[in-house]
Amino acid sequence: MSIAMRPLVERIVQTYGLPLDGCHGIAHWARVLDIGQRLADTTEADRDVVTLFALFHDACRENEGHDPEHGQRGAELAVELRGEYFELSDQQFSRLVQACQGHTCQRHHADITVQTCWDSDRLDLGRVGVYPNRYFLNTEVAKRDETIRWAHSRAAFMMIPEWLPERWGVPIPILAKS
Repeated sequence: MSIAMRPLVERIVQTYGLPLDGCHGIAHWARVLDIGQRLADTTEADRDVVTLFALFHDACRENEGHDPEHGQRGAELAVELRGEYFELSDQQFSRLVQACQGHTCQRHHADITVQTCWDSDRLDLGRVGVYPNRYFLNTEVAKRDETIRWAHSRAAFMMIPEWLPERWGVPIPILAKS
């Protein structure tokens, strides 16, 4: 499996229709990636699927509010870019598509990788003033008090991971103002 990360991020950013520094923008994607990788340390979820989920799950939002089809559109974008920017086996790709499609409207899933993807997004709800609810989390590690506190503190303060500008090659307007 391979991911051309910087070119993929650049491609997604080119067509992203909302402000990059908005509540569903690039800092959110990066926090979802950090959370997902941390959860995968315990869940043993497929890290490549978790990585790509972080990028695609909100990449096609049309607004910052109610947008029930954005996950489906994100999955369709993944279909479009597969083979050009990343390679996944058919099984991995099926997980990515399921994770994107269901991350807003479904509560639980049987697959540990999809569970890890959804938990990584739900643990970042502090960015919109919502404290994560264990009822909507899937994995045991995500339900731990220390995991919820760690993720919520990062989300509530809209933390931008230090690695983001260098690794993804995207200047963050908030950082430029500092």
